[in-house]
Amino acid sequence: MTRSIAFVGAGPTTIYTLHALLDQSPPPFALTIFEEQPTAGRGTPYRPGWNDPAMLSNIASIEIPALETTLIDWLRAQPASRLVALGIDPEEIGERTFYPRLALGDFFTDQFQALLERAKARGISVDVRTRCRVVDAVSEPDAMVLSVRSRSGTISEARFDHVVLATGHQWPENPEVRPGYYLSPWPASALADIVPTRIGIRGTSLSAIDAAVALAVSHGAFVDDGGAGLRYEPAAGTEAFHMTMMSRKGLLPEADFFAPLPYEPLSICTPEAMEALITADGLLLDPAFALFKQELIAADPDYAARTGIARLELEDFCETYFADRAEADPFAWAEANLAEARHNYETEHTVPWRYAILRMHEVLALIVPHLDTEEYRRFAKHFKPVFVDDYATVPHESIERMIALHRAGKLDVLAIGDDYRIDSHRPEGGALVMAQGERHAFPVFIEATGQRPLQAKSFPFPSLLQQGIVRDAAPGAAPGISRGIAIDDLFHPVSDDIPEDQLFCLSLPFLLGRHPFIQGITSSHEMGLVVAEQLAAALASDRSAARHSDEGEIAA
Repeated sequence: MTRSIAFVGAGPTTIYTLHALLDQSPPPFALTIFEEQPTAGRGTPYRPGWNDPAMLSNIASIEIPALETTLIDWLRAQPASRLVALGIDPEEIGERTFYPRLALGDFFTDQFQALLERAKARGISVDVRTRCRVVDAVSEPDAMVLSVRSRSGTISEARFDHVVLATGHQWPENPEVRPGYYLSPWPASALADIVPTRIGIRGTSLSAIDAAVALAVSHGAFVDDGGAGLRYEPAAGTEAFHMTMMSRKGLLPEADFFAPLPYEPLSICTPEAMEALITADGLLLDPAFALFKQELIAADPDYAARTGIARLELEDFCETYFADRAEADPFAWAEANLAEARHNYETEHTVPWRYAILRMHEVLALIVPHLDTEEYRRFAKHFKPVFVDDYATVPHESIERMIALHRAGKLDVLAIGDDYRIDSHRPEGGALVMAQGERHAFPVFIEATGQRPLQAKSFPFPSLLQQGIVRDAAPGAAPGISRGIAIDDLFHPVSDDIPEDQLFCLSLPFLLGRHPFIQGITSSHEMGLVVAEQLAAALASDRSAARHSDEGEIAA
């Protein structure tokens, strides 16, 4: 009997999982892919309408794992007209270039179609159902039953041996939840109707930059003056247009820095050292921070001496790491940092301390699922921000745009500290921000702090909650802190009530508590490798069992 596998969602996570599965040459199976959108293969971060054409991806070509081809080879194979339409100069294709989000969407769509053709050539039955939404899932002893709403609105059930939930980011389709108050900056098309006015944006990192860019191109244009750099030209009649990005520290992200890829190995703060701490069954965070300090001291003695890291506790290091930037004007710092980053790219110079922290973030992530409630609180507040700041640097062009907007008098950055309040229920709409003893009123306010970890109560398949298969990872965790849902290292729900290879959860918002750094394409690839190996093993086991059954019947 042919086994069946269903993927819920058709973005990069499904694509990388399917690619890894096909590479293992599994026996034929029935493949079904459900996608709510009219077309499959893009994923929300790379979809037209959801993203403005001006929005850049936050990952360089060299970092994107290959599928049926690499991004670079795919780009070089495209007609010049297609590249120009995607905002790419055919003469400027490079492995360390950051490309528009919509270009990556086209790449993933083409790779998805190529994967489906490879699957069909291997005897795999393929059924891609677009404009279909999976509204529920129930685990039964011999199958996972999905309830599917078709484009006509009718609901039907479908049974599968194995199901992979890869539903991606979770944002409201209509972000304007109250007049002038937007719960997210996506879809970008929703921001196009905002009139020129004072706009508050909570967040100063990638999501906030996306919002600022989408608004900026609606009310003007970025103009490249060659050697003079980038400038912003406001459109006529947009004198009232002004944006204020805000965060606790009021810091812009730094510019992408040069680093050798693949990563060079660490010598002290290693995966083996983390596993040893986990096995020792004691407190984890402070011993792990001690190894972090030793690695940083060895990698960059000058930085270690300048910061005094050897004598710092975890909380002190976080403050020291951000101290110089917090005291500087954010745009002056951005200009200096951008100049440094460009010079380092030209000379292929690596800043040792930046590179050490970059490599250690994936290593320190190993202890996160094992932290107790207090250690997790300290990690989230004092350690995670350092890693996020270091690895979530942004394309140089993104920093250029923020500087150009500021020079044009259209963008400021505000530090609001920890004790701020936002009132978004005003009769006049928008929001009032009360921070540092001051009040800031915005007719339009946009939340742009990125995807947050979600609790089980937000899980989109209610029957799995009712069955007790999906539940919170840490019931009773500290207020305001979500550790996501309970899954194991192989992305199975932690439950005795479901066969272990029946369901895999790769839905990003519910994993962030356990895996705090998994946002992005590389994470889709890594998770795909893990799940594909299990699917391939399950399919091989089924074939072996069927063969032995047939042999038994013949012998009888």
